[in-house]
Amino acid sequence: MLTGVVVWGHAIAALLFGGLAFWTVRRGAADGALPRRGLSVALALTALWALAVAGIADSHPVTHLLGGLRTLGWLALLFAIQQRSGERGGEALGRTLAFGAVMIVDVAALLLDSISAAAGNPVAATMIGDVATVLGMLAALGALLLLHGLFRTTTSAATRLVLVTAGAFWLIDVNSCIASYLVGGAPAELIAARGAAVAGMALLIALALSRPGDGGVQFSRTATFHTLSLLGLVAYFAITIMATSLIEVLGGTHARIAQTAFVFGSTVAMLTAASSGWLRAWIKVKLVKHLFRHRYDYRAEWTRFTETLGEPKGGAPLDERLVKAVGDLIDAPAGLLLVADGDTLALQASWCWDGQALPGDDDGSARLAAYLRTTGRILELDPLRERPDDPDRAAVPEAMLAHPDAWVVVPLPHLGRLIGAILLARPILARALDWEDFDLLRIAGRQVASYLAEERAQSALSEAQRFEEFNRRFAFILHDVKNIVSQLSLVARNAPRHADNPAFRADMVATLNESATRMNDLLARLSEREAPRMEAPRAVALATIAAQSAARFRARGVVAIEGDRNAHAAADPARLQQVLDHLVLNALDAGGSDPVRVVLGHAADRVWIDVVDTGQGMTQQFVRDDLFRPFVSSKPTGFGIGAFEARQLAQAMGGTIEVESHPGRGTRFRVTLAAATPTLEQAA
Repeated sequence: MLTGVVVWGHAIAALLFGGLAFWTVRRGAADGALPRRGLSVALALTALWALAVAGIADSHPVTHLLGGLRTLGWLALLFAIQQRSGERGGEALGRTLAFGAVMIVDVAALLLDSISAAAGNPVAATMIGDVATVLGMLAALGALLLLHGLFRTTTSAATRLVLVTAGAFWLIDVNSCIASYLVGGAPAELIAARGAAVAGMALLIALALSRPGDGGVQFSRTATFHTLSLLGLVAYFAITIMATSLIEVLGGTHARIAQTAFVFGSTVAMLTAASSGWLRAWIKVKLVKHLFRHRYDYRAEWTRFTETLGEPKGGAPLDERLVKAVGDLIDAPAGLLLVADGDTLALQASWCWDGQALPGDDDGSARLAAYLRTTGRILELDPLRERPDDPDRAAVPEAMLAHPDAWVVVPLPHLGRLIGAILLARPILARALDWEDFDLLRIAGRQVASYLAEERAQSALSEAQRFEEFNRRFAFILHDVKNIVSQLSLVARNAPRHADNPAFRADMVATLNESATRMNDLLARLSEREAPRMEAPRAVALATIAAQSAARFRARGVVAIEGDRNAHAAADPARLQQVLDHLVLNALDAGGSDPVRVVLGHAADRVWIDVVDTGQGMTQQFVRDDLFRPFVSSKPTGFGIGAFEARQLAQAMGGTIEVESHPGRGTRFRVTLAAATPTLEQAA
């Protein structure tokens, strides 16, 4: 099986490198900094070497010869790139001599390898072969040193990709030479893995050929970390294979036990190291420091930051999410949210941290708040602990400095005001913060402050809405109270003249009972915490509603009911009664010599109630602009609530109110609602 992997891997690599060589000869690279001729020769020699490995064998002299020529081809390419850099003087001469020395070592390795293959004495052949292997390893190491010096001076993205590919070849050669020297030949597993790796290098060359001179190649941190993890795993297996092969040669009769112990011990050691949070953090810091220009991948960090704030996992409160979002940026494991409370900072929320572990200090909190409000600086506490004479130390409470986990204080400014601060705990791998950390925390602090300010504004708005609802409800109720007072006043005025009349006394008692009932209902409505909910629409007899309004206001005037007494509307009976009471009372207040008429009608799927009076009427301008505006009334003692509330209630039931009025001739209000079919009980 391994033979098949070796053959297929190197055959595919030969095909890819051959195609790249043909492409380079025909069209060249998109980046003019890459020498076309030197690159095409290096690619062609690599294709021939890979084809020899697949078609002959890795240990065949022809394969060794092509491998040495491949190294010479890549060295010649590096020398051509160095010559194009325009470097002159003594340093350029030194580099040229270094290239020449490495090429001489590689040629010497080729000659010795050829002599070893032709030698008839096996012992001499082995000794000469070992020397050739060592020289080949030295040539590969020298090439890596030359590549490192050239890589630092190269600015072209495509050229850097080519240099990375060449470096990968020589790293593989170093490992192969070490394995060959120790165990007499490279293990088959290592050769099989090399085929797949060489095929992958062809993709890097293809990417380099397609990149223009000013086109940078960006590798994400996630892809880099995963790739390096994979390479580390491959290196682990390669080292394990070489070590077990060496143990097999040197271990004698106990080789199998020694191999098992080595594999078991190395695996346990690797898993223990991989599970160490401190080691993972240390490796991440070192990789970011040496592989990337910036410490943070700002797009990824900001995406994670906003997702933590906007899409909570587990239903955590906003305050905790704010602390977590900032802490995740610098790998802080816990934190506290301190909010501005007057001139001090008060603890509001904690994330993975016992807030009670930090004792309160009002004086120290006031000093810290004043300092953050004035300077807006991010405070790193470790330097302040080490320098007692630092002027910034006086601004930090002693309890905060004494706490071993307290690490960084991030202010939360918003529009010139200090909203609060976030205290972050020390991460597993403590480190000194640099300018990137401070910039990122400063931006995140402002964003968090805007979230806190928005939350406060939303809370204030909600409270204002509750007050508005209460005031609006009170205004409606006050209008109803006015109507009740008007009824009671009318009864009181007529009592001296009609007290002896039994019918008047009966009406008076009924009016008083109704007024008490309505007052209790108003008190109940006023005490409700939430806005009253509408009942589900049901069939309501319009004649019944009209009769109740006529009876309620018979002391104020005559109300005549006309029209279709079988009409039913889909409505809330209590709200519909309230609408009609408003309109009938307004019609009675408008005056007029004729009785107020309530006309019921029905057509298709709609029903209506007309309230018609012959009073003073209203102008079209007043109807259009002022009639349904709250707190605007044509009556000197009116509140301007009745018509507004009536239309609101009608619209809530899916209806409309239309008005037709003429000054001096009267007014017609029409309430239109959806028709409903009465139930059997209502029809009976």
